[in-house]
Formats: sequence, structure tokens, C-alpha cells
Amino acid sequence: MEEREMIDGIPVTEEQIERWAAEAEKGYDIDAIKKRGRGRPGRGAQPTQVVPVRLTIAELASIDARAKKEHKTRSEVMREALAAYAA
Repeated sequence: MEEREMIDGIPVTEEQIERWAAEAEKGYDIDAIKKRGRGRPGRGAQPTQVVPVRLTIAELASIDARAKKEHKTRSEVMREALAAYAA
């Protein structure tokens, strides 16, 4: 059985690879790529820091349920909870 390359759980087709190759052969606008920057966009003027935290499956499920209910990300819900606690 042939192993297929996947991106976000979706198989990459030969047609997609051919489109990417054609795009690369045409060339890229390097200045536009550099302007975009790398990584996630900042949240404000101050630099941010990633803080690892260990949570149980139940704790994560609770946070995810609230995030879904409020149409927010897990991170947004956690930041709001920490801000309310620290206030």
C-alpha cells in the first residue's frame, strides 16, 4: 500500500504538487513574502510569551465547551479567566 503525503489530514494529490511546482517555477515576490513575516501575528504592542501549563482532559473539555459556546478560541477563554483571576 502506497503511503500518501498529507497536509492537515488531507491527501496531497499529484495535481496539487504540479500546481505548486508551476507556481514555484514562475517565481515568488520575495518582498511580499518578507513583509508578511513569520509566525502568528502579535496581540499588541508588547511581545508575548508562551507559558506551558498542564491540564487534565476534563479541564480542557470544560474550557473547550465554554470557548465553543462563546465563539472564542481556547486561548481567549484562558486569557480572560487569568485576567479575571488576577484583577
